[in-house]
Amino acid sequence: MATKIRLARHGHKDYAYYHIVVADSRSPRDGKIIERIGSFNPNTNPATVDLNFDRAMYWVGVGAQPTDTVRNILSDEGVMLMKHLKGGVAKGAFSEEEAQKRFDAWKAQKEAKNGKISKAEADKKVAAAKAALAQEVEANKAKAAEVAKKRQEASEALAAAAVEAAQEAAAENADAEAAPEAQAE
Repeated sequence: MATKIRLARHGHKDYAYYHIVVADSRSPRDGKIIERIGSFNPNTNPATVDLNFDRAMYWVGVGAQPTDTVRNILSDEGVMLMKHLKGGVAKGAFSEEEAQKRFDAWKAQKEAKNGKISKAEADKKVAAAKAALAQEVEANKAKAAEVAKKRQEASEALAAAAVEAAQEAAAENADAEAAPEAQAE
């Protein structure tokens, strides 16, 4: 039986995630499987991979062929490198301890690289947040100045209206006082 290590789609429309499975190459994509060895969620940033390393090593070691996407996932997780190193041990090129030492060095280098990338992304997010905050503060200052200007104009208009009303009232009072004097004459 020809076995494949491939992805089986799960989830719902517009939110697919995948199980990493070992299956007969003749079975349908989401059909009968031999074993589930992990999961892959491309919807997160970065994509989340949960893999049973030992079982993946076993299936790659007995000849299961990964699809292209799964080969990339296995390479990122180090399964393909470990298979290569175990081949070197079998040929006598180096010892098991040396193979483990090389694998650990590769893993440490990869984690350091990923740490730098995630730190750079975090720094970008912080810088973008600071820029957005500064822009919002400037917009708020402009709005506050505009509101203060409108309030100033409104208070000036009210003051002018009050002065006019006072003048009209004074004029009416003057007319009212002048009228009885005119009647008296």
